Amino acid sequence: MEREEKKQEEEKVKLATSDGGGEEGHIDGFSDERRMMMMETRVRLACPDFSGKPQLEESPPLVLSVSSDRTDTWAPSILSSSSSSFPCLSPPLPPSVGLDGVLAEGRLVLDVYRAGGEVLPVFWECVQEQMRGLQYLRLGSEDEGALESSLRVLPRLSHLRSLAIRGHRFHDPQADPLPGLLSSLPDSLSSLSLLVHLDLSFNRLSSLPPCILSLSHLSELLLCHNQLSGLPEGVGALASLRRVSLLGNRLVDLPPGLGLLCRLEELDVSFNLLETLPEELGQLQDLQTLELSNNRLRALPETLGSLRSLRQLLIQSNDLRTVPACLQSLPLLDKLDVRNNPLGRPPTPPPLAHVTPDLECSATPELHLGLEQHSFQVSPAGCHVFLPGGAELLFPRRCVNTVTQLQWAERRPDRKWVWLEEHDILLSRQLELLPHGATFDKPVEVCVPYRKTRKGDVAVRRFDGQSWTTLQTLSRRGSEKHSCRPGGRPARLACCSVSQFSWFVAVSRPFLDSCSVSPEGALLVSQYDPGIKLTFPPECTTETRTVTLQVLQVAQSEVRHLTGDPHASASPLLCLSQTPSMHFLQPITVQVPLPPGVTGHMVDMSRLHLMHGDPTAHTWTDITTQVSLYVTHIYAVFSITHFSWYWLWYTTHRCVSGVVRKMYQRLKQFRVRFLALQRKNDPEQVLLQCLPSDKAESRLSSLSEQYEGPQPSELCILLEGEQFFAGFERGIDISADRPDCKEGRLSFTFYSHLKNIKEVHVCPIIPQQGPVRGQVSFYRGEVPVDLPEEVASKRKGHDNQWMATLPLRIPNADCDGNISGELNLGDPESGYLTQTNLLSISLRINQEWQNIGISLGIGYDQLERIRNQHRDNFGAQVLAMLFHWARGQQGAGPGAVQRLVKALVDSGRRDLAEEVEDVVTLGKRKYEESLKRVGLETPATSADPQSS
Repeated sequence: MEREEKKQEEEKVKLATSDGGGEEGHIDGFSDERRMMMMETRVRLACPDFSGKPQLEESPPLVLSVSSDRTDTWAPSILSSSSSSFPCLSPPLPPSVGLDGVLAEGRLVLDVYRAGGEVLPVFWECVQEQMRGLQYLRLGSEDEGALESSLRVLPRLSHLRSLAIRGHRFHDPQADPLPGLLSSLPDSLSSLSLLVHLDLSFNRLSSLPPCILSLSHLSELLLCHNQLSGLPEGVGALASLRRVSLLGNRLVDLPPGLGLLCRLEELDVSFNLLETLPEELGQLQDLQTLELSNNRLRALPETLGSLRSLRQLLIQSNDLRTVPACLQSLPLLDKLDVRNNPLGRPPTPPPLAHVTPDLECSATPELHLGLEQHSFQVSPAGCHVFLPGGAELLFPRRCVNTVTQLQWAERRPDRKWVWLEEHDILLSRQLELLPHGATFDKPVEVCVPYRKTRKGDVAVRRFDGQSWTTLQTLSRRGSEKHSCRPGGRPARLACCSVSQFSWFVAVSRPFLDSCSVSPEGALLVSQYDPGIKLTFPPECTTETRTVTLQVLQVAQSEVRHLTGDPHASASPLLCLSQTPSMHFLQPITVQVPLPPGVTGHMVDMSRLHLMHGDPTAHTWTDITTQVSLYVTHIYAVFSITHFSWYWLWYTTHRCVSGVVRKMYQRLKQFRVRFLALQRKNDPEQVLLQCLPSDKAESRLSSLSEQYEGPQPSELCILLEGEQFFAGFERGIDISADRPDCKEGRLSFTFYSHLKNIKEVHVCPIIPQQGPVRGQVSFYRGEVPVDLPEEVASKRKGHDNQWMATLPLRIPNADCDGNISGELNLGDPESGYLTQTNLLSISLRINQEWQNIGISLGIGYDQLERIRNQHRDNFGAQVLAMLFHWARGQQGAGPGAVQRLVKALVDSGRRDLAEEVEDVVTLGKRKYEESLKRVGLETPATSADPQSS
């Protein structure tokens, strides 16, 4: 019975509120007890949907909680209002949240509901007394109707102190943020004289609304991510402003009136189009944070030296080539971020700077080359050439006067071609552009594809046949029209401008910054970490010199492993150099971040060690007590008079020079593992590979379908660019007629970002019917010239060169009976290939084997017969094709090798053709050397060995 009575009372309340024409005192017709019951009941207001139709029952309406202590004030006006005037909040408030949860203590938050702004006029009509005292209001701006309704009410909220009308509060079905629709503000908003905080971010404002200039008490103005192209000169009238954020607009310049904001503490104009700054910025004496990153600034005004309160200056990603020396005199500046600026580079930007996006839309002809197309033509109209593998060449208009024939080739790295500095990492293969020394009237952009590397600079190095040169390099993504893999992302490109063709490779090196130091002094800030900076005082030098700063990151886990101290750490390694090399006349101040986990207020100075490295002797010395070293909260500062290596360590060790030396060695070494796998269908075909330890397991699993063999070797240590050899032992041998074979061992050069892989054909030393159990061992090779003495001492002597051994087992000795008898091609004078050479070549041939067969003159029927005979063995198909052709060439006279070379070139395998030519050249040289040894080298002999 009680439930039925309560339900009847709720129905009466609904009827009373939906009557539309009820008087204000309509509720007073009930008894006091009934009226109190109705005041304690939640009033459900039926809400229309966005189309104007009544909502269905399952869509919860807005719930307003009415408490009895407010009965005489505003509740009657709510109950007497028409239900059609109340819009729906989507999502609606939870049933347990009433009006007190939306409007309380002078705060109204409506930007968490779609079309929440439409409720603002309703609240104004229903609870005016509370709304007049409103101080904090948040609105969304994604709904145009709700926005217009809200703007009509805002001028009446005269006590408002904080107002936010933001976009990007909701997302569309594709999860993209909905932009704000606010494009202007009514002039009547100038009546909000008490407003101190205004946030209009993520909207469509193209200019600053004039009404804002009348808000004299405004302290924070946030206009992020709008479409502002400029600010009015009158912005200086907002004298109370302390924080202004204009991030993500289209500002080209700033008005001089900005300097009148004498109380401004934070100014953010990042991600705009600013090219210059007004001198008046120097008048902002209270400014503490100035954010100028991601603009187009070429210079900073000298007046910034007057900002005595400045603590943070962020100017990364601009076009700054110098930093004003006046900044070093700012007493409170503790953060200066200058990353991604061309500091120290020539003032004239290279043509490369304007290349990337515009070239895609220009009318420059495009040329996409295939793997077999190694020759192309360039006309005076220019050309954008896309090479296989992701490389790009850009020939600007009128770079040549006539149609010019050019060539390209990609070669495997070799120690005699690739030059690496200390701590460099090779990132690409060698790109050769022909003819060497070809000169162009305008610089040509050469873009070399490279693989992702550890944090560091990417640079292009050029070899002109005599010496290596590091070129000015910019990194970018390749064209969307061109990818190194079908359907893949465009390659990363290291781009440089050149006037001549030669050899090019991409390398990674530690972050490098340089500048010219004059007698007036200078400031050099690292792009790797803006907390690393060098301060050159006036008169530190009598002549201008060039200084270079390189920063090398250190893995803290390695430091703790070496020291055995779980709290040990080290700062980045600083490599300082100069040209010319001489001591400075005044001490140079060096600032470096404290080691990770160490701060100035808790540092134990007895555990802090400043290490000085001698790059010539490869020794480290603790100079903590010899320099003036002091620490701030997060930095260590010391003074030096000559350049070298400097490293800050924090550890319990008393003598750390030995630990530092070991750590330095590890920075240049890679932990590697070796693989030796045999092809399942032909165990005499062996794949050898050396790769970083973290890639061994994944590589092994990818080869498991075609290869089998022992597990990878144990961990070994190699340097980037170090040479090593693979030797076959205990009854197994390989042919010595290979360019990469030295004294019966295969030569490798380890590069961490390349595959370091070779496939060879092995055979028993003594033919026998039973299985052969042998092994392959890996030995160190030549020692790089810049290797420290401590590392070089581990590589002396024949036995000490050994690194790893993996077993091999050949089940039989006749190659499954497929090949019988020795099969050789040509003669030692015109070109000579052994049977083992042909086996090695067959391992490198892929799906193009039928094209090669046709180019060699083998009939299509014969190729089909070979394919059907070895349907399930691709390697046997290639081998059968080569040996079928070779048997037919044994009595055909000289020239067989040249025919094979031509067939490989015609089929797009120029790399294999060059390998065959190398084998032939090696054979000719050995033949000539043998003639010299027996004294048969005569002109007649050289011309015709048969004549003797």
